[in-house]
Amino acid sequence: MSTVSRRPVPSGRAPSAPTLLAAAALLALVGGRAHADGAAPAEIVAQFAPTTVLGHYDNALGTSDAASQGSVTATLIAARPTLRPAELLEFVPGVIVTQHSGDGKANQYFLRGFNLDHGTDFATWVAGMPVNMPTHAHGHGYSDLNWLLPELVNRIAYKKGPYFAEEGDFSSAGAARIGLVDQLPQGIASLTFGEHGYRRGLLANSTSLGSAGRNGELLYAVEAAHNDGPWDNPEKFHRANAVLRYSRAEGGTRQALTAMGYTAGWNATDQVPQRAVDAGLVGRFGTIDPTDGGSTSRASLSYELERTLGNGQFKFNAYSIQSRLDLYSNFTFFQENPLRGDQFEQAEQRRVAGLATSRRWNTTLGGRDSTNTVGLQLRHDRLAPVGLYSTVARERTATTQESSVRQTSLGLYAENATAWAPWLRSVAGVRADRFDFDVHSSIAANSGKRSASIASPKLSLILGPWTRTEFFVNAGYGFHSNDARGTVATVAAKDPAGSAIAPVDPLVRSKGAELGLRTEFVPGLQSSLSLWALKLDSELLFVGDAGETEPSRASRRYGVEWNNHYVAYKWLLLDADLAVSRARFTEPDRADPALGSHVPGSIQTVASFGATITDLGPWFGQSQLRYFGPRALDENNTQRSRATTLAYLRAGYRVGRNVKLTLDVFNLFDRRGSDIDYYYASRLQGEPAQGVEDIHFHPVEPRSVRVSLIANF
Repeated sequence: MSTVSRRPVPSGRAPSAPTLLAAAALLALVGGRAHADGAAPAEIVAQFAPTTVLGHYDNALGTSDAASQGSVTATLIAARPTLRPAELLEFVPGVIVTQHSGDGKANQYFLRGFNLDHGTDFATWVAGMPVNMPTHAHGHGYSDLNWLLPELVNRIAYKKGPYFAEEGDFSSAGAARIGLVDQLPQGIASLTFGEHGYRRGLLANSTSLGSAGRNGELLYAVEAAHNDGPWDNPEKFHRANAVLRYSRAEGGTRQALTAMGYTAGWNATDQVPQRAVDAGLVGRFGTIDPTDGGSTSRASLSYELERTLGNGQFKFNAYSIQSRLDLYSNFTFFQENPLRGDQFEQAEQRRVAGLATSRRWNTTLGGRDSTNTVGLQLRHDRLAPVGLYSTVARERTATTQESSVRQTSLGLYAENATAWAPWLRSVAGVRADRFDFDVHSSIAANSGKRSASIASPKLSLILGPWTRTEFFVNAGYGFHSNDARGTVATVAAKDPAGSAIAPVDPLVRSKGAELGLRTEFVPGLQSSLSLWALKLDSELLFVGDAGETEPSRASRRYGVEWNNHYVAYKWLLLDADLAVSRARFTEPDRADPALGSHVPGSIQTVASFGATITDLGPWFGQSQLRYFGPRALDENNTQRSRATTLAYLRAGYRVGRNVKLTLDVFNLFDRRGSDIDYYYASRLQGEPAQGVEDIHFHPVEPRSVRVSLIANF
């Protein structure tokens, strides 16, 4: 729980005023110097004697290197209802997860003033495997989590900002590492039935191999689900999942081998223009092109090893992923092709192989406890092919561009964490990354090879605790890569005349800094506050819908986050999180100086309030209220989205020792809001050839109820 505490040893001499001023001055590094952070090894927080408390959070004093860093345990994950698997990321304070299409497509993510699209600038990992897919058919950094089984998640460790040497590509806004359980306390057999044709079945268990599990643990899980949704054109979303995981812990060594398989198909109701709804052409849950949709599959094999050594720790993991996607969308309807429509297909077949390893040494530096860590990360993606095609009712009519791509990234990092005094700890790191791209396109002028390297220094200072309060100063350089196709493209893929375009930079620099505090001064309450800033040299993005890269301007974001976890009673946990941010372009648009400085879609305000009830006799439950504030939809802020407020509710009852019944209600107050809004031009039949600029929205689902029967064995 948030009341997990660490008992500080008697503190030493308080820091001098110059020391504190120097620490605060690091925030200015966002304007252009080195920056910050890494994870705090247990050896470096030796001034805290741990107290073991089972609970929902592991964010106590001495466990983090930033106020915005933390960890969520399986206890809380199991308590909260989720409409979609990826909503697990909403356990990261300030993250919003929505959808603008069918449920088989990767979700839309928002955090720290970003519309992260389908994952760019937020790195996600599961069991050591990367979720973000670079040079993706639909969007660079595409993060599909529909294959994740919440019942198997053991922990979500999250970080925000480019302050951590371990985190590389896509992590400028933050990162989340999702761990899986090795063993289930009991087998799980569950059936869920809900409105709109929702059905889900899950069977999962683990068994010990050999006497007393000496030969390890074998865990398996199989899932099948179906959902039509509230849409006028039934979604017919169907998915099947399977997990097989072998793990073994012996002495100071833990190993796990995990195989996963997933397949899904669906019809999509994409965003619709507001004018079509106002005119009665379609309803809020209607669609302009009923043939939109897609299918996808994923298979993976991963290995994890952790070994405790006499002077530190060794980690190694390796993975192999094979995935496929066929996605059919129509966002402009009849603007490009007035007769047959503008539907297009984005398709890819991908193979990924990679590994990560690190070695940590516990030592001393100037007589102070110190830890040195070095690590290596290697990843290779092979796409054959990845393409954009014109389609009618999911039948290909033309190829816009088709490419085979080989992309390799290598990351090396080193980090030192030292406890200089009982009240001062530092974490200094540096990261070096190299990317190699090899693109063979159906458009010869868009073929080529490109390489790029980047170095990212990082620094954190942790001060305290005083009066059960510690302070953080974080700063760091980060980056995100760009789509490999955009780094070598010289002509516009969708322009019949083949107009010239400039290749984009392979790697885009980010700079961030943060001041924060975390306190447990009030008994039962853990509270953290962070003031942060982030600069991006360019928000360059390969637009898969258009088949080419569209550069945008440099930008700056800053904001404040306030997170609170309070144990009101033994059986009641309260959460309250607030995040406010501001995002602006920092230079005029060269093509159109009249455009303003607002970043379209950037999130401004997020607030969430939750109450979790555990073990109140046979009863348990959870309620969650989420506020997703208005956003600018164009650069001049003339078009804005409305706020969306949603409430979820879970009520559960233990029928017997091993049987429980849960009732989940989504959108409890049946609010009419949008999951997402866009502002752009599209054309309905009979409208002017240039189309009509309008707000296009994807509505939140209306109130729906799901009932689950869960038996443990």
